[in-house]
Amino acid sequence: MKAILSQKNYKGVVRTDRLNKKLDEEQPREQVGYRADFGTVDHIPIVKKVVEKYNEYVKMSLADELLADLEENDDGELEAIIESKTLNDNEFAVPFPVVPNEEDIKNVSIRELAKLRHSDRLQRVVTAIAQNVGSDRKKIEVTGLMESDPEYQLIVEANNIAVEIDGEIAIIHRFVRDKYQKRFPELDSLIITPLEYIRTVKELGNDLDRAKNNEILQSFLTQATIMIVSVTASTTQGKLLSDYELSEIYEGCDMATELNNFKSNIYEYVESRMTFIAPNITAIVGASTAAKILGVAGGLSKLSKMPACNVLPLGQQKKALSGFSQAASLPHTGFIYFSQIVQDATPELRYKAAKLVSTKLTLAARVDACHESTDGQIGRQLRENIEKKLDKLQEPPPVKFVKPLPKPIEQSRKKRGGKRVRKMKERYAMTEFRKNANRLNFADIEDDAYQEDLGYTRGTIGKSRTGRVRLPQIDEKTKVRISKTLQKNLQKQNQQYGGATSIRRQVSGTASSVAFTPLQGLEIVNPQAAETRINEANAKYFSNTSGFLSVGKKTT
Repeated sequence: MKAILSQKNYKGVVRTDRLNKKLDEEQPREQVGYRADFGTVDHIPIVKKVVEKYNEYVKMSLADELLADLEENDDGELEAIIESKTLNDNEFAVPFPVVPNEEDIKNVSIRELAKLRHSDRLQRVVTAIAQNVGSDRKKIEVTGLMESDPEYQLIVEANNIAVEIDGEIAIIHRFVRDKYQKRFPELDSLIITPLEYIRTVKELGNDLDRAKNNEILQSFLTQATIMIVSVTASTTQGKLLSDYELSEIYEGCDMATELNNFKSNIYEYVESRMTFIAPNITAIVGASTAAKILGVAGGLSKLSKMPACNVLPLGQQKKALSGFSQAASLPHTGFIYFSQIVQDATPELRYKAAKLVSTKLTLAARVDACHESTDGQIGRQLRENIEKKLDKLQEPPPVKFVKPLPKPIEQSRKKRGGKRVRKMKERYAMTEFRKNANRLNFADIEDDAYQEDLGYTRGTIGKSRTGRVRLPQIDEKTKVRISKTLQKNLQKQNQQYGGATSIRRQVSGTASSVAFTPLQGLEIVNPQAAETRINEANAKYFSNTSGFLSVGKKTT
């Protein structure tokens, strides 16, 4: 026989198929077993204990089971086993509250489902908190272990009750939802948060027209949600509720509101005692945020056992976007994201800041759980570390250093060869005159050896056999040349206008512009007339300006 654990919605079923074989004939199989809420991590060790008890039971009944297998047709033996091993409620009962089936909720009163509101435990904690609110204790007043202090035990129990209150509100929300679906079945898909749904149901009641221009709804719902609720309410197919059903719904709504007020009072009290139980956490995120985180986590010891990735989303709320854009939604954001230290950062760095705060808060929670650094010194150091890292993230990027290029290695440049390069080298080559100035004769005393200008010498210039200074040789290769354009310009400037003369032109000196004639005596003639006549004669057939002429004979 094996223990089977099945889960439906928020319920769990533990049963044995072998022992329930006979009971299936009398009642449906799904009603056999023990149902409990396995929605939290705290119930995992309880379930393990239940399974271990079933395994012990199986080991104890192996011999009887073997006998039952050998006699398959003998039902009496199986009945004997069942009678000898009757299920004991005290032995196999699950040690947490039993939640009724989904079908039974509509037939059960809210007081039978949510028993925490009128329990003595809640009343005792609320009364103790009211008595201790006015007092202000310090760490030095604690003598002995922290766990043995009565107020510390009260704070731990208050945190546990705050977690249970959330579960009670969830049960009340389901009760109200099942009851109110008859009137407005679409409301649960429009408003997901349990407390907002309960307050909306309390305000609307049977009259759905109250959703229009309602100031109370505007205090906890957005304008977009109110608009969608009012439009959907005008087209709903729900039916009116009776006075009895409406009274049960109002009773559940009032109970949820009272439980939420109790939870707020617990948070305020725990917040006032944060420096007493968790000074390092308070130094990082503040008393208000620390109280909320401890309340959701279920106490300081449970918070210290959580990893940082689970501490970050504590307190997140699921929102119904109702078809709107998801750009403004903030997933994975809880109490830490909305703390003061994270909100002081720039919007683009807030998520990084929240992750950084969650890691440091986890370390501070473990320090507080071990009751070390009671003055909050480690918490202040962690906060300073967070602020330094945030300032480092907000700094502008450093200026890029412009690295200078290394000094290039000057290699010998390759000269292009050819006729042009050779001519250029010959043009700028050292002349023979300069070479003679640089030459010295061996064992020859210079002329200025005993003169005033010491060190000045002309080399071998002027020391030839004739005793005369040799003139520099004109080398056509090294002679300065002028361009053709410059030559043409110089020719134009030297061109003669007017009478010919022997100064500008290479003509004989006997040529003159004055001639002696026998008739008139002196006559001024043009010495270039002969040249002009030649040009006019050539202008007929060899002219550069006139066109071709017809050389054929004219016909008459």
